[in-house]
Amino acid sequence: MPKISVEIPQELLTDLDRHVGEDGKYVNRSEAVRASIRKNLDILDEIDKRHGRLEDSERS
Repeated sequence: MPKISVEIPQELLTDLDRHVGEDGKYVNRSEAVRASIRKNLDILDEIDKRHGRLEDSERS
């Protein structure tokens, strides 16, 4: 899996960390970021679908 580097404002990182760890929804930051990216891409696909911008082969 490729690794990337991103800059994240401290306030977002602090909020993210509230959801990570033994008592959180995610095991680690990477898992939380991947889940957020997937959800964002799903939302963008729905927007594109509503506007007729998705090819039939791209629809799930």
